[in-house]
Amino acid sequence: MKKKKYSEQLRKVVIVGAGSVGATYCYALAQSGLADEIVLIDRNEDLVRGQVLDLVHGQPFFPTVIIRSGSDADYSDAQVVVITAGAAQRPGETRLKLLRKNADIVGGIAENISRHKCKGIMLIVSNPVDVLTYIALKRSGWERGRVIGSGTVLDSARFRHFLSIHCGVDVHNVHAYILGEHGDSEFAAWSMTHVAGINIDEYCPVCGKCSDWKKQRRLIEQQVRESAYHIINYKGSTQFAVGLALVKITGAILRSQNSILTVSILVDGEFGINDVCLSVPCVVSESGVERIIESPLTSQELASLSNSANVLRKATGSLAGNT
Repeated sequence: MKKKKYSEQLRKVVIVGAGSVGATYCYALAQSGLADEIVLIDRNEDLVRGQVLDLVHGQPFFPTVIIRSGSDADYSDAQVVVITAGAAQRPGETRLKLLRKNADIVGGIAENISRHKCKGIMLIVSNPVDVLTYIALKRSGWERGRVIGSGTVLDSARFRHFLSIHCGVDVHNVHAYILGEHGDSEFAAWSMTHVAGINIDEYCPVCGKCSDWKKQRRLIEQQVRESAYHIINYKGSTQFAVGLALVKITGAILRSQNSILTVSILVDGEFGINDVCLSVPCVVSESGVERIIESPLTSQELASLSNSANVLRKATGSLAGNT
C-alpha cells in the first residue's frame, strides 16, 4: 500500500481574521491538540506577523502544532475555515446593526474560499452571525451543511453557567439550549433543559433554592441575553468564551464526534420555517451539520423560534443585493 504523505494527513484549520477573537481562538485551539496546522490570515500583515510570533514562542508549552501566517491558497486543503473577520461590535450596538458593515466582507471571503475549491467546512463567527452565515452560504454556492455559524453555542454555555450557579450543581451536569437568533430575539428552550435527567421545571421547584421559580426563569434568560452587552461595556469585546466555543465546534468536525450543538444553519422546512439561518439543535460531524434535530418544542417556544426567523429574514431581505 502506498504510504500517504504527511501533508495529506494534516488536520488543517485556517482562521480568517487575526483580531482578538481570531487570535484567542488560535491560542485555545493550539492548546487543545486538535489541529496539526493552524494558519492565520488577515489584511493587516503586521498584525498577523505579531500574533504568529507571540503564539509560536509558546510552542514548548502546548502539543505539537504548526502555526503560521498564510494566504488565500491555504483554503484549498483546509478541513475547517473559520471566519472571524469584520467590524467589531461597539458598546450599545446591537448585532444586527453590524450587518451592513460585515456583509460585503464575509460574502467576499466566502466566494474566495469557494474559488480555491476548498472541500472543508466553513464556520462563520463574525456578527451578526446568522445573517452572515446565510450570505456566506449563498455566495459560496455550497450545500447547507458545510456552511455553519457559531450560532448560540456560546449563549447555551452562558445559560448552563447561570443555571449551575442557581441550582448549585456542576455546570457539566446541566443540559440546556438557547435557540433562534444569536442576538436579541434568542430564547431559552426550557422544555429541553434538565438537571440529572430531571426537567428543570420539575427540579427547581423542589430543590429549595428559590421561592419564585417563574421569576427566576425570566431573570436567568435575561442574564443570558444581556451577557455580551455587559462584557462589551466593561472591556470592549468578548473573546475568551467564544474562543473556547469555537474549539468545541472545531473538535466536533475534526474528530467527527456527532456532537449536538446549537450552530446556525439554513433551516428549510424544519420547525415549519424556511430559508433563514438560525440556531437549532444540530448533529455536527466531519461533514459539518449531519442533520437537524427537530426537538418537540412547546407552542410558546415554536412561536419564539418563528419570531427569531422573522427578525432575521427581514434583516437578510434588506441585503438582497449581497446574496
